[in-house]
Amino acid sequence: MNKTPVVEHRTVEEARRDILTAFQRLPAERIALHEALGRVLAEDIRAPHDVPPFRNSAMDGYAVQAADVQHATPDQPVFLRVVATIAAGGTPTRPLRAGEAMRIMTGAPVPEGADAVVRFEETSDTWAPEERPPEQVAILNPVRPGDNVREAGEDVRQGTVVLPAGTRLTPAGLGVLASLGFPEVPCVRQPRVGILATGDELVQPGEPLAPGKIRNSNEYVNAALVRRAGGIPVPLGIARDTVEALTGKVHEALALGVDMLITSAGVSVGDYDFVKHVLAAEGEMHFWQVSIKPGKPLAFGLLRAPDGRSVPLLGLPGNPVAAYVAFEVFARPAIRKMAGLTPILRPTIKARLQEDVRNSGRRHYMRARVWRDAESGELRVSTKGDSLRVQGSGILSALVWANAFAIIPETTAHVPAGTWIEVELLDVPEHALPLIDPTVAQYEA
Repeated sequence: MNKTPVVEHRTVEEARRDILTAFQRLPAERIALHEALGRVLAEDIRAPHDVPPFRNSAMDGYAVQAADVQHATPDQPVFLRVVATIAAGGTPTRPLRAGEAMRIMTGAPVPEGADAVVRFEETSDTWAPEERPPEQVAILNPVRPGDNVREAGEDVRQGTVVLPAGTRLTPAGLGVLASLGFPEVPCVRQPRVGILATGDELVQPGEPLAPGKIRNSNEYVNAALVRRAGGIPVPLGIARDTVEALTGKVHEALALGVDMLITSAGVSVGDYDFVKHVLAAEGEMHFWQVSIKPGKPLAFGLLRAPDGRSVPLLGLPGNPVAAYVAFEVFARPAIRKMAGLTPILRPTIKARLQEDVRNSGRRHYMRARVWRDAESGELRVSTKGDSLRVQGSGILSALVWANAFAIIPETTAHVPAGTWIEVELLDVPEHALPLIDPTVAQYEA
């Protein structure tokens, strides 16, 4: 066995910087429009034609020349001869002349010569059938040129960049692309992330829980976090605590073509933490103690794939909460960078702490809950849940309660109640970020 790898000390910023420099945005792939919701455009999308492509009616009514009806009133209507009906999908057969009207449906092309549409509700169509003039329509109110007419290119002009590269596709964005005739679009490929749990003590859900065994929760948490971050999880199951088992799982991940491998456990200083040795043999690895709580032990490096690729690996701690925090701080921004998603970091705000907090010399990501006080309107944050042990690195249920991390700096030993502190929000959709803090700074790499 190789000698024990050297363990280096890193700040959170140093570790995140070194990790993110190893990741780049993945190449593009073409995605069918029905499958593209939430994906990131890899290229600018230019409009190949105007939307709408022709001048059309915004209402069911009558196409007219506005000058003909400028003096129309309910008491003195203007009568126009009805010369045609234009349905949506149809086309006018001739121009409209003075003194004429054409019955027209919403979306139908406005005929040449017409400059406005009068709604049915403002014509003799509202009269009793026996009162309506034959082959004519009575216009009861005037219209101005352009009323109820949608001009060609009113929505999108031909040649304009309608959706720039980096746009995350929403239902409305997909509608715009469909209106422009795109059956598929170039999107940044979603990263495939291998998920590997390690340890002889682990059993899968559904298996008997023998003495000394625990459930493999990290695999399911990490796979869900990968999916929520914009990646595709590739679960690899459990690697037992032998060099052969770990090596086999690493080779399996590389053979599956993953873009990143995430392991949990085995990167600390225990007698059976073989992950460090296996990873050191399979690539260029760094083993760190990061000034973060929970989650001090962390491994990062590049594995050598058979096809010559260098595949980043991030080794997370084994304790469930420590693994969750380390994922959020280090793995999530890397996945989002590969997927072309921005911002890559979660937003932070300031909130007033509700109780005294003590710290032990590392940056503490305390599980917390944020709310807005009904009377003062202030944002408040508490680190106290239903259990006195809510901040333990094995108390996974605390993360069900939490909607944020209360961040206590490594330089601060004591924070009294009432202090405004930095809070990192969890599960905030990108479109809501400006509503929270439009000036929030994002890490760029």
